[in-house]
Amino acid sequence: MAVHGCFSNHPHTRHCPWKMNQLPPRSPVASLASENTNSRVEALDNLSMDSFWLEVENIKQSTEAEQEECSLADVKTQEEGEAEAEWLQDAGLSELLGDVASDKDKLVLLSTLTRTQAAAVQRRLDTYSRSRRRRNKHPVRDVRDIFGVGSSEDSAAEKEESSPDPLWHNLRTSNTQRTETPDYSCTVRNPGKEEVFNMDVAYSEQAAVLLKGSFLSESRKLKDGNALTRFKIPKGRLGVTRIGDLSAQDMKKIPTLALIELTALCDVLGFELKRNKAAKLKTTEKRLFGVPLNTLLENDQKLLPNTKVPLLLQALLSCLEKRGLETEGILRVSGSQTRIKSLEQKLERDFYSGLFCWDEVHQNDVSGLLKRFIRELPAPLLTAEYLPAFAAVQNIPDLKQRLQALNLLILILPESNRNTLKALLEFLSKVVARENNNKMNLWNVSTVMAPNLFMHKGLPNKIPEGKEKQLAEGAADVVRMMIHYQDLLWTVSSFLVAQVRKLNESSSKRYQFCDKRIKHLLRKIHADKDKVEKNQGEPSKIVKVHASLLLKDSLEVHLNNATRVADVLRQFQKNLCQNGWNIVNTVNLLKCNNSMECTNLLLYEVGGNIGEHCLDPDTYLLDLYHINPHAEWIIKQNPSYPRMF
Repeated sequence: MAVHGCFSNHPHTRHCPWKMNQLPPRSPVASLASENTNSRVEALDNLSMDSFWLEVENIKQSTEAEQEECSLADVKTQEEGEAEAEWLQDAGLSELLGDVASDKDKLVLLSTLTRTQAAAVQRRLDTYSRSRRRRNKHPVRDVRDIFGVGSSEDSAAEKEESSPDPLWHNLRTSNTQRTETPDYSCTVRNPGKEEVFNMDVAYSEQAAVLLKGSFLSESRKLKDGNALTRFKIPKGRLGVTRIGDLSAQDMKKIPTLALIELTALCDVLGFELKRNKAAKLKTTEKRLFGVPLNTLLENDQKLLPNTKVPLLLQALLSCLEKRGLETEGILRVSGSQTRIKSLEQKLERDFYSGLFCWDEVHQNDVSGLLKRFIRELPAPLLTAEYLPAFAAVQNIPDLKQRLQALNLLILILPESNRNTLKALLEFLSKVVARENNNKMNLWNVSTVMAPNLFMHKGLPNKIPEGKEKQLAEGAADVVRMMIHYQDLLWTVSSFLVAQVRKLNESSSKRYQFCDKRIKHLLRKIHADKDKVEKNQGEPSKIVKVHASLLLKDSLEVHLNNATRVADVLRQFQKNLCQNGWNIVNTVNLLKCNNSMECTNLLLYEVGGNIGEHCLDPDTYLLDLYHINPHAEWIIKQNPSYPRMF
């Protein structure tokens, strides 16, 4: 059970009505990492936390009159087994609980799991099953009916000897060859140096290999952002996929897969992943501040379709970017609370009518409005469910594994929260980039923003005595990582994209299910996979690339092992410029130049085992063809989303 509380021991916060969400307790296995964690915290002693505590005091003063208000209902303690049942539902495996109708498509999810992911699912099924039996309720399906093996309490040897079923064997060995490669491991942390961040192999599988050695630790020098370790995502033959490159249909599958992988990673590292139970939001009569993100976006989309970030937040960030980035102490220096409250009321009245004038607003007041907007959200921007998990990231001893956990947490966030968080982090990066003028370095910005992201008046919390400084520094460190590594964190790992492809392939085949459906399903899936792999020896291929919105003609492309997306786009542009193709739409289409570079066109993979996938320019198309031979390739213009206020 999570422990909660207020920063009661600090002089600024002795009577603070706001609270900070506490980390979930670590399992005994994680004790081996505590020494590394403590050493990292000690390394922060020379860093001033004055900005953090000053921000906490400002929050206290701005909300003294609202102490009785609460945006969220109290979070209730869950009974044994409830957390596991909720986890299985969120992981898309509710049919395994035995008291709901089976979803044939979702059962296919089991066939995509890695060894560590399968173990995580099995562990929660074990716990749920035991809790149900103790309550003398209707018996749930035995784990052996799902995985063809005994429970997780059985020995590994018994599993291997007693399980002829191919499911467990396939789940155990699906990534064996890849996880034996040492490409993603390293023995020394070199601050300021560049390291490889492997996204081809599941993070939990990587951690399982590293666990055989020792935990890695990295000395934190948070005052100097240049001293932070630099990570490079190696581009494989299929390129890199960013959030936004996948269709909405495929992105809906990602949070489920990311939750299973995050749980598996925490299991391997020995950390207990705790989640708050989603609380019911209370309604408000306001239109801007204190309004749920989804409601804000629904209202904004009536005015401006396809809005992905609340218009008010866009306006606040735009105002600060135009006139506040050079302001010394921006974000840290508090504006007038009286003026901020008055501005909030004027925005509620005049924002949507377009009568609100930003030109006369003091920049420190705008930064105060920005932080107030974030704090006043009925649910935390990082969500009530996963705020403890974000806070717990600081307990992971290795920087790379902390970033892996953050990457998965960001993928789990609802789309509205993730888009809003990205807009905020992009702005904070711009503040840090002007450090020479505004005197706000990465650590300053992180300490100021951490209370606004991790403290929420709607969550009942209690922090153990003497832990305030450690938890405050840890929260600031998590914000620092999200700002500094946001490009990496907004990437969809290749192993998750591969799992999405498997889900789509399996679901589209419409297998016939029976009592032994899992076993038969896997045999069929792997038989089909073998057929596809036989075609992967083709050294070349001629394909057609369509551009129906731009041209009436299609482009015939000869693929070989060296053909990349960028090559096809250049060939397409060259033909447009030289051959006089029949152009459907010439408005803002192309600008031909001597270098023949084409930056405003994108190539999409559509259909087959993917919904729609915007391809990395460095993707090798023959490799992609072998992975998804039934897809169409379509050239489209690069969509732009100009900010409008």
